[in-house]
Amino acid sequence: MTAIPEPTVQATGYVVSCLPEGHENRWTYTIQVRYSGHDQWAVKHGLRLYGADGTWSYEPDFDEDDKAEAAWAETHRFDHDTALRLAQELAPKLTYRGHTVADAISGDRDA
Repeated sequence: MTAIPEPTVQATGYVVSCLPEGHENRWTYTIQVRYSGHDQWAVKHGLRLYGADGTWSYEPDFDEDDKAEAAWAETHRFDHDTALRLAQELAPKLTYRGHTVADAISGDRDA
């Protein structure tokens, strides 16, 4: 008989937002910090990921080019504390169709 190991529990993500839970536009102005394996975390806003170069980008289709994918991932993954710090710095600066987090909080109908 094979012994079954004890289960492990691992947190895999955080939600970082300046808007309160339940706000109708919260997810539009939310950053997610997601575990990416090997003690690395991704900073995501929708489908875009934040890079070490300070820009947001979509993950390219690497068409099975493992080296290119690894190189791209290396510049778009951070240690836990850095990822959370970046998300907290970026969350108040998010915009959507020209509207800011402040617009969403103030009740601007189009935000």
